[in-house]
Amino acid sequence: MLFSAAGRAFSQILSPRFRNVFWKSLGLTVLMLIAFVVLLQNLADSFIAVSSPWVDTAIAFLTGFGLLLGAGFLIAPVMSVFAGLFLDDISEAVEARDYPQDTPGAAMPVGRSIILSARFLLLVVAVNVVALFLLLVPGINLIIFFVANGYLLGREYFQFVAMRFYSESEANALRSRHATTVMLSGLIIALLLAVPLLNLLTPLFATAFMVHVFKRLDGKHQSRVLAG
Repeated sequence: MLFSAAGRAFSQILSPRFRNVFWKSLGLTVLMLIAFVVLLQNLADSFIAVSSPWVDTAIAFLTGFGLLLGAGFLIAPVMSVFAGLFLDDISEAVEARDYPQDTPGAAMPVGRSIILSARFLLLVVAVNVVALFLLLVPGINLIIFFVANGYLLGREYFQFVAMRFYSESEANALRSRHATTVMLSGLIIALLLAVPLLNLLTPLFATAFMVHVFKRLDGKHQSRVLAG
């Protein structure tokens, strides 16, 4: 069931509605990171002053390079936050294409979407900072990365999709009843997150994927599309 759901999610990635969300999220992310890099570069120039011009140039170059490198690592998680503002569009597109006979879910209020996206970002950053400190322990870091991200990604994306149909407490209860399937779904999402460039598609794929998983697990909204 999970591989079938993943295949259906990928098949819709290049659709117009998905592309629209991708470019909006990427554009906002790039603008934010450019502003962040420029701000930090100006702060560095203000606090680092040397008398030698070539040393000053070298420091400016290294600082700028380091900031750009850091921005490269941040682009995927930051994009996930901005994409969180448009995930209802992704859910609606999947529901309209694959589940037209079902009652569509209700869009989440913008304020609630922002709070959930910010909470999710903090959780992912915290877990991956811990994993970063375990880089010196061969094998353990990789296990922690996939297990922790699998749990977080599965929980958060399933929660988002379920809350289009249920209250937060009801969505939590449904996720708890199917904790193993949700965890395995999160591991599939974590695999995509680990691939450079493709990880930019994570919010789109994860949302579409979880719509299919939710439809399969939830008795009230189960559809014939993935019933096999």
